[in-house]
Amino acid sequence: MKLLKKLLMARATAMLGDKLVKLAAGAILTVFVARMLGASELGIYSIVMAWSAFLVPLTSMGLNNLVVRQMTKLPTGQEAMTMLYTAVSIRLGLGLLGGGLMLGIFYLLNPQLFSGHLSYAIPLLFVLQAFFGFLLFEFYLNYQGTFRSPAYAKSLITLVSFAFKLWLLYLGFGIASLLLLTALEFLIVGLAQYLIYRSKHQPFKEDEQRWPGYSPRYFSLSHSKILLKRSAWLWVSGIVSVIYLKIDIVMLGSIAGTEQAGIYAAASRLSELWYVFPATLAVRYYPDMLKAYEKSWDGYLLKLRRFALMFFSAALAIAIVMSLTAEWIILLLFGEGFNAAITVLRIHIWAGCFIFVRYLISQHLVITEQEPLSLFSHGMGALINVVLNLWWIPEYGIVGAAWATLISYAYASFFFLFFAKSTRSQLWQLLKVKRAAQTHNGNH
Repeated sequence: MKLLKKLLMARATAMLGDKLVKLAAGAILTVFVARMLGASELGIYSIVMAWSAFLVPLTSMGLNNLVVRQMTKLPTGQEAMTMLYTAVSIRLGLGLLGGGLMLGIFYLLNPQLFSGHLSYAIPLLFVLQAFFGFLLFEFYLNYQGTFRSPAYAKSLITLVSFAFKLWLLYLGFGIASLLLLTALEFLIVGLAQYLIYRSKHQPFKEDEQRWPGYSPRYFSLSHSKILLKRSAWLWVSGIVSVIYLKIDIVMLGSIAGTEQAGIYAAASRLSELWYVFPATLAVRYYPDMLKAYEKSWDGYLLKLRRFALMFFSAALAIAIVMSLTAEWIILLLFGEGFNAAITVLRIHIWAGCFIFVRYLISQHLVITEQEPLSLFSHGMGALINVVLNLWWIPEYGIVGAAWATLISYAYASFFFLFFAKSTRSQLWQLLKVKRAAQTHNGNH
């Protein structure tokens, strides 16, 4: 009983639970949409949500971990607060601007989707996503050691939203209702994280007072220049990374139609469900990695290697099990009409072996200030994915899209490390420091 309580109260469990609830809810919703509305409607829903994902880099601006990293270098709480609130203002402003821009591009490329209730559901989704800018408060709370409250709040909001979505589907409502609820969820999650921050945050230093509430008046032009200069590589990299992560659904919808996009989405959703684990644990371990880096390079490399082996081993086990059970899972969840998704799942699931490790590599590039490499890797990944999709979708359909995804993920997540001198050197140091540590321990 004590062990169970300890696990439930653990920081990693709380954060993992939040991500798992969100992705599990998304996967279950995918099943219900497919079963109740069909592959074509699932395709439309997946295409809109893929475009929504393109907004994530604009609402984060690459500032999540970078802001906390910069704040730790500042001598006073007043300067740290100014930097945090400046970052929030940047994210809100550019999130709204990006939402409007994304809406215009989406309308030009998909005017047929702006009919009926979708004509106002899609704009609200894009605009209210800007409130994810408030998630910066969660990252600061994580740095101060508060993990559970923000995670539990997000889990609760996700569950309530999920229950309403299922209820609306049961009543006969369509895709527009799901998009409207998702838009409201963006708003409520952002406001909830701010309220928790106001309640839980501690003074920046022991002899200082707690900070006042957020206000745009704390915006600092000098701090914004520092943040935007440091984050430029990261947010451009984020945009490019989303392109190579989500472009397959968008291109399938344009080339093969919404029904094929829906079938592909069913398989890819089951594959991407597992990404919750590295995404959550990477955030959880980031403060540990940062502190290890500040103490010693060798200690940091040992910690990074241990995490990387753990992440890769988990991904490999998942890929093997999912490949063997793909047919059973697809037919059980989606039915005979989604037979084509079986092969897609068996290919797509292996991308996780690279994506799992990439989460740690991304943290490493931020900590060691090698952000340009993040942009380079994602840019090449996006280019490879687009070219292969243009080549293979017309000939092989959704199976071609799955192979394009696997190959582009492999390069952008891991193999790019061999093409940069600094990362090649660091990979070699990882091996050497491990052997040195083992020799050292053996001598004692």
